[in-house]
Amino acid sequence: MKTFMVERYGDDVRAGDMPDPRVGADDVLVRVHAASVNPLDLKLRDGAFKAILPYRLPLILGNDLAGVVVRVGSAVTGFAVGDEVYARPDKDRIGTFAELIAVHQDDVAIKPATLTMTEAASLPLVALTSWQALVERAQVRPGQKILIHAGSGGVGTIAIQLAKHLGAHVATTASTAKVDLVEQLGADIVVDYKKQAFETVLDGYDVVLDTLGGETLEKSLRVLEPGGKVISVAGPPDAAFARELGANAFLRLAMSALSFTTRRRAKRRGVTYSFLFMKADGDQLRELTPLVDAGKIRPVVDRVFPFEETREAMAYVEMGRATAGKVVVTMT
Repeated sequence: MKTFMVERYGDDVRAGDMPDPRVGADDVLVRVHAASVNPLDLKLRDGAFKAILPYRLPLILGNDLAGVVVRVGSAVTGFAVGDEVYARPDKDRIGTFAELIAVHQDDVAIKPATLTMTEAASLPLVALTSWQALVERAQVRPGQKILIHAGSGGVGTIAIQLAKHLGAHVATTASTAKVDLVEQLGADIVVDYKKQAFETVLDGYDVVLDTLGGETLEKSLRVLEPGGKVISVAGPPDAAFARELGANAFLRLAMSALSFTTRRRAKRRGVTYSFLFMKADGDQLRELTPLVDAGKIRPVVDRVFPFEETREAMAYVEMGRATAGKVVVTMT
C-alpha cells in the first residue's frame, strides 16, 4: 500500500510502499478516504515524544481518518464490510497517511451521516481532545466560565461549540481576521490578541483550555478563580500523564520536574494544572456523532490537499499558514 512515512526522526516525510496491515481478531481494516494533519504529526516526525512513545521506524504518520471498512476480524461485532467510519487510532497504532489501516474496533465509530469523508476526517483527534478536556476532566456545568485559547484552531473551533452545548459562558482568543468566525461558532467574548492582553480583560474563570503553552499558559493562571483548572494540550507533561502511559519511575520523576514550576505557580493561586494527551475512544466518538448530525458541532476545514501532496500539507501546517480549523488530505 502507498504511505507517507518518516524513516529517521527529524527527517521530512516521504512517500513509500509498505505491506498491507495485519488484521487482528478485534480489528477493522479501513480503506482510508481522508486523513487530517495535526501538530502532533509534526512533533512525532521530529521525535518530540520518542522517550515516552518508542515507535519503531520507519513510522507511518497520521492520527485520524474517515474511510470504509473493507474487512473485519473474527471477534468484531459492531461493524461490517461497507460501513463508513471515522476514528482516531490508538497512540500505539497510528498511521492514517496510508491507503489502509487496521484499527481496534473499540476506537472506531460510524461516520456522522451529515458529513463528507473530508469533513469527518477533520474531527476525531480535535473532537476527542475537546470532549476529554471539557466533559471528562473539567466536568463543565451550565453557567461556568470557560476560556478556550486559539479559538480558530483545530481544537478551538470544536471546543467552543462543545462548551456552548454544555451550557458554558465561553471566551476565546483569536486574531482580528477570525473574530467573526469564532463568534459564529458561539464564543460569547472574543479577545483579539493583536489588540488586547487576555489576562488584563478576563477574570473569574472556572476552566482554561490551553492549546498554546509557554507564556500563554502561565498568564492563564491569572484569569482563574480559586479552585479553577488549567487543562493544557501544549504545556509541560506531568506525573499523572506518565502514570497513564505506564512509564517507569525515572520518567514519572522527569515529567513531574518538567511541570513543577507551573504546578507550583498554580498552587499559589489556589488553582490546578494538568496536561492532557488525548486517547482513542470510539464510545466518545459515538457520543459526539449525534451532536454533529444535529448541527450542534460542525467541522471547520481550512484546506484540502490530495494524498500525494501530504508532505506539502504538513509543511503548510508547520509554517502556520492554516488560518482556521483543520487541514485534510484526501485519497483519489
